[in-house]
Order: sequence, then structure tokens, then C-alpha cells
Amino acid sequence: MAAWDIQPQGVQGQLKVVGTHAEDLGNALKALLTDMKDAAQAAGTAVPGSQATVAPYGPVVPQKTPSVFAQKATGPVAAALSEYATQRQTYFKSMADRCQAAVLGAAKATNEYVEGDLEAARNAQKAAQAVRVDALKDFGGKKK
Repeated sequence: MAAWDIQPQGVQGQLKVVGTHAEDLGNALKALLTDMKDAAQAAGTAVPGSQATVAPYGPVVPQKTPSVFAQKATGPVAAALSEYATQRQTYFKSMADRCQAAVLGAAKATNEYVEGDLEAARNAQKAAQAVRVDALKDFGGKKK
């Protein structure tokens, strides 16, 4: 029979570490998508003068207001960023799903391992209680 040496507390500690890193990945992906949206909106359009006006001392950048963020980004850069995000969306979801499946799978396997140990202990206790000690005294054979 194979012997296993799984330390449930060690597995739990590692799952916490992995969970923290998975959360960091999720936060990084959210930040990436937010930054891409902001970049798309800041990139402007292909129409000259749509984002800045020429003043005597150079271009004037418009102030950020809620109405600017409410506008849908247009233009070649915005379209490219949107296409990139759309194409990568399934990969981003896949990363999150794999992290979650790995953590949940390891936790479930460890719980099953512990439950198996407990069941083996219960069976051993039942077997020990079923043995009649008085019947064992004659088991060794008779001396002549």
C-alpha cells in the first residue's frame, strides 16, 4: 500500500499564498482594462482638433470631466485597444478559472485525504472493539 504524507496545515498555508497571488492577478487585470479604457479615451480620434485646440502658446488639453469619460472612445487607437481587449477576454477568464479550479481542487483533494484517514481510524477502532480478548488466549497453541 502506498504511504502518503500530506500535511493539511501546509496545504492550507500554500492555498492562502496562491489565493493572494490569484487576487493580485485579478487586480492587475482589472487595472489593465481600466488603463486601456482610459488610454482609448485619451487617444482621441482621427479628426483633427477633436481633442485639443491650438492656442497662441501651444495645444490646450481639455480638462477631464465626467462628460469626457461618458463619451464612447472612437478612433484608430481606441478601436485597436478595444479589439485587443475583446480578443484577450477569453484568455483573462481562462486564467481566473484555472486559478480557481486549482485552488478548489487542491482543497477538495486534501479534505478527501483527511476524511479517508478519519474513516480508516474509525474502522480500526471498530475492528479492535470486535475482537474478544478471551478468545485469543488459546490462539497461541498448547504446550506439551
